[in-house]
Amino acid sequence: MNSLYLTNQAQVKIEDVVFDKKLSIQINDFLDEYTHKEVLESYDLPVANKLFLYGQTGCGKTMTAKALASRLNKKIFVVNLSSIVSSRLGETAKNLSSLFKNVEHKKAVLFFDEFDSLGSMRDYDNNDTSEMKRVVNTILQLIDAFPKDSVLIGATNQIQLIDEALLRRFDVKMEFTTPPKDVLNGYYDKLLAKYPEEYRGIERQYDISFADAKNLVFTRVKKNIIASEENKK
Repeated sequence: MNSLYLTNQAQVKIEDVVFDKKLSIQINDFLDEYTHKEVLESYDLPVANKLFLYGQTGCGKTMTAKALASRLNKKIFVVNLSSIVSSRLGETAKNLSSLFKNVEHKKAVLFFDEFDSLGSMRDYDNNDTSEMKRVVNTILQLIDAFPKDSVLIGATNQIQLIDEALLRRFDVKMEFTTPPKDVLNGYYDKLLAKYPEEYRGIERQYDISFADAKNLVFTRVKKNIIASEENKK
């Protein structure tokens, strides 16, 4: 069972994740609801605990999930759904049920990456169609019964592949796009701040993801450091 998810993830602070204005508002609204969870529930008001993150690769979905777990002081289970779906089909529904049960006991964050692996299962054309439908129905039931003191987060780069019945189960949907220039500049500033000023001289690129920007900074800063060391010889 442990091979289906990862725990003991490196913590990410919410302050270290850069969001555009819309995402920042959504994240803050979610955290505010969770902070005031008890009083809201006393008025029979639902508190969002199922989030769906979608958009381009490398734009911060996984970092956001980890940062939210850290802020809420919850353990995070990072699940790659493709590994569950590609396992023996007869065990997929059983694996999912066991996974949800584990999270229920720990009051944790359950983060499903590559959610489209499950959402598109009904489109598969093979002899196991009935089993796949059973798996989709299983996860629909598990999501409906998901405990209120845990958080479920799904993520995908291909939201168009996901069954609408699954998407409707999520309270909040957050779109991650290529960051605009001002947001990316803030991210560059934050990354470069940890290095001495003499190594910060890089040519910034835009219309790229956060992941690409980070790789660019690491590559250029390393070159600057090596060039400086070579000049000392």
